[in-house]
Amino acid sequence: MVGTEKAKKYTLIVIALAILVAAGIVLSIALGRYPISISDIIAIVSGGGTATQRALFFNVRLPRILLACMVGCSISAAGASYQGVFQNPMAAPDILGASSGAAAGASVAMLLQFSGRGIMVSAFAASLATIALVMAVSKAARGNKLLGIILAGIMLSSLANAVSSFVKLVADPYDTLPKITFWLLGSLSKVKLSDVPLAAVPMVIGLVPLLLLRWRINLLTLSDSEARTMGVNAPRTRVIVIICATLITAASVAVSGLIGWVGLVIPHLTRRLVGNNFKHLLPATCLLGALFLMLVDDISRNLLITEIPLGILTSVVGAPFFLWLITRKREEY
Repeated sequence: MVGTEKAKKYTLIVIALAILVAAGIVLSIALGRYPISISDIIAIVSGGGTATQRALFFNVRLPRILLACMVGCSISAAGASYQGVFQNPMAAPDILGASSGAAAGASVAMLLQFSGRGIMVSAFAASLATIALVMAVSKAARGNKLLGIILAGIMLSSLANAVSSFVKLVADPYDTLPKITFWLLGSLSKVKLSDVPLAAVPMVIGLVPLLLLRWRINLLTLSDSEARTMGVNAPRTRVIVIICATLITAASVAVSGLIGWVGLVIPHLTRRLVGNNFKHLLPATCLLGALFLMLVDDISRNLLITEIPLGILTSVVGAPFFLWLITRKREEY
């Protein structure tokens, strides 16, 4: 009976989050300096509406909102996955240097005057290259492999940050430097509809295996021999989860810039709703992350005349939450 009640509660929470995400998308499309009413949205989707409304809907609002949901979903899922793999509630998507590598790649691309698409590709490629180096270094390291991965990530993250700092040092202070600085703060202001499928491909490739393997993440708390008796190859599962989480992190950072705290905050909030079982935690985290970043982006573009970078707003939420978290009694993960 208890298991049935928990399953019903989980189902209701997921349905409620899905409804909130759908309602949030409609509300977000309507909000803005040039409001679009619900009736206008229906008309536009049906093929009507004015040319201005259609251009605003398809070229500005829709891609931005979709990518906000996709990035929020991906970063949150990556954070939950890293926390499960490393058994550390403080683990976040940038723990292995994926975000720092993407920042370095994007900074170099902007210094070389690449196009917007070129910047995205460079950030994505640099992020994956950083993780490939992390895995190679950790494989050669002796002792605890998980510790080796974390230490290699810290080292290469520091190296990538040094590259970004050097690029900012030599960049044109009147043109390139402001672009790099704004990108590093995180924003979805310049996304296009064509960016949605470009980002969706690696996100789907990474998210689907995570969702399919989510019950196995629970077994990573056991020793490798105990997990093997239950039919799970723990070392292989860890590598797969790390690769998939890194892939969706790289895709997210490439399209949105650096957005901190989401991958740390959202998984913990979701645990308060559905518990620690990854079978329930991961899908709920994806939905809550999508809802959260979409609402933050609404605030970003509507609160002031000048758009507020997403990284600033997520830090405003994340830092107090972190303080609250470390003052609470430690939970088992």
